[in-house]
Amino acid sequence: MDALILEPSLYTVKAVLILDNDGERLYAKYYDETYPTVKEQKTFEKNIFNKTHRTDSEIALLEGLTVVYKSNIDLYFYVIGSSHENELMLMSVLNCLFDSLSQMLRKNVEKRALLENMEGLFLAVDEIVDGGVILESDPQQVVHRVALRGDDVPLTEQTVTQVLQSAKEQIKWSLLR
Repeated sequence: MDALILEPSLYTVKAVLILDNDGERLYAKYYDETYPTVKEQKTFEKNIFNKTHRTDSEIALLEGLTVVYKSNIDLYFYVIGSSHENELMLMSVLNCLFDSLSQMLRKNVEKRALLENMEGLFLAVDEIVDGGVILESDPQQVVHRVALRGDDVPLTEQTVTQVLQSAKEQIKWSLLR
């Protein structure tokens, strides 16, 4: 019984990837130095895509890493952890990301809609995982937090209606004091 006992760690996620149906990167965030250069990352992404794009399973082992994935229309979502990582934890991150994006994009999770809402994607991933540590697995909370951050739009990027509404709110609150 010379089993290797690993210390538990909060750093469970090594990368979050979203590829299109040609295997091209739409979003990639690596949390460690497993693949330090962009060339190595792109090669790894091609290998993942080639191994997973024709299968219906949800998990793969590749290059000593655990890869959980999901495809939808023309997108492939991947969450990557080490080979000894709990697959259920990685799958909860993947499901949270997908469900959050589904709510934010009004169930229209496809390439064009995602590219038009990349800032929401960046915020959602930052709310779910930070530095490889899982922070949130509830899509409702992620969507709520992303919406709160989205309210802080600079005045120059707001529409006239938004500016007038904001002014009305400020006047109303100043009169109520």
